[in-house]
Formats: sequence, C-alpha cells, structure tokens
Amino acid sequence: MTTEETTETTAGDVATVDRLLDDTTTWAVVGLSTNTARAAHGVARVLQHHGKRIVPVHPDAETVHGEQGYATLADIPFPVDVVDVFVRSDLAGDVADQAVAIGAKAVWFQLGVVDEDAAARVRAAGLDMVMDRCPAIELGRR
Repeated sequence: MTTEETTETTAGDVATVDRLLDDTTTWAVVGLSTNTARAAHGVARVLQHHGKRIVPVHPDAETVHGEQGYATLADIPFPVDVVDVFVRSDLAGDVADQAVAIGAKAVWFQLGVVDEDAAARVRAAGLDMVMDRCPAIELGRR
C-alpha cells in the first residue's frame, strides 16, 4: 500500500466524506462551547450555514449558535447522524465508543485528531469513519 493509499484509507475516502456532507443532517459537535476562539465554534457555524443541525456537546451544556447543548452524547434525546470530535487524540477513542453506543451513523475526527484503534472499532461497528479532516475545509473543496 502506498503512502497516499494509507492516508486515504485512514482519513476516510473522498466518497465517504462527500456522502457524509451530502446525506446527513444532525451533527453532534463534541467540544463545542461558546468560546469563539476555538475551531469548533467556526466549524459548527459553517456546518449550520450548509444546512446541518449542530448539537453542542460539552460538559457545560451551553447553548451555541442557537442550539441547546448537552453534557454528553448519551444526553441527546434524538438520533445523531455524525459525531464530530474536537477533543485531543488521547480522548477521542472514548468519544468514538460513545458514538457507537448512541447509534450514530458516523464519526468524524477533526484535523489533528488521530486514533487508529478507535477508527478500527468504529468501522468494525459498521459506522463511517473520517479522521484528521475538517468538514469546513471539505465543504470548501467542493
């Protein structure tokens, strides 16, 4: 396998990225708070602009961009399509496992968030997985 193939397989192929951007509605954004300096804040705004319902997931359960926040993924009382992960790589595996537990359709690890073992568990559970990519950048690519 070439380096390009390995990166493509690890990160999530373009078809998977495009399918998630086109065919999903509800995105739980783990790590989203009212802190406008954080990347999650701007990315969530871009997702909203592209018609996605964002669901802030943060221990403080703050309302962000007009959407009610929840302290954990398990607290969200409705189905979630994609769990978008804005936490450090060493915490991402736990979030991925929670995403599987709530029945999400996909997990998306943001730029710089890499956990190969978690990605393998997510895929083994039948979910789509994207890693080390940003949906706002991918939306701009299209």
